[in-house]
Amino acid sequence: MLTHKQSGVLRGMLTGLAMTIVALALAMNGVLTPLMPGAESALGFALKWDMLVLACLAVSIGMLARHRFFTPDDIDGGGLTEGTAKAHLLQSMLQNTLEQTVLALGVHLTWATAMPRAFQAAVPVAAILFVIGRVLFWRGYAAGAPRRALGFALTFYPQVAMLLVIAGWLVAR
Repeated sequence: MLTHKQSGVLRGMLTGLAMTIVALALAMNGVLTPLMPGAESALGFALKWDMLVLACLAVSIGMLARHRFFTPDDIDGGGLTEGTAKAHLLQSMLQNTLEQTVLALGVHLTWATAMPRAFQAAVPVAAILFVIGRVLFWRGYAAGAPRRALGFALTFYPQVAMLLVIAGWLVAR
């Protein structure tokens, strides 16, 4: 029997997984391919879309920096003080965002180099899901795991799905 929190997390994760599958399926079946620039390299295309991912990391860094600047107990930083509960919360969100950003950048660049042109629309789709996911994650974080689960899923599952597709593609070749 699942607890109330576990049920909420499971609901959020399954919703995120379903959204990921639908979005990436649309991206990979050619529906979005006409939006792709013809002459631009896939790597350059991916890097341009990954500005969205990097913007999320910058926002997360900025949220913690802003808090530290305006909070005397936290202005010296986590290495010199115990930190307030709010600083710990923002640091945890930043850490998760950093981890998700590193994964997303690696996957998107690998996708750009390994997958055919017809599938390249998956990168902007994943980048947009990343932004939506981070916003939901940040907004729900303080309310607990069930409230942040969908946001986490939308930043994590597209990357995992793309990794699995890349692996399958490379093995099949």
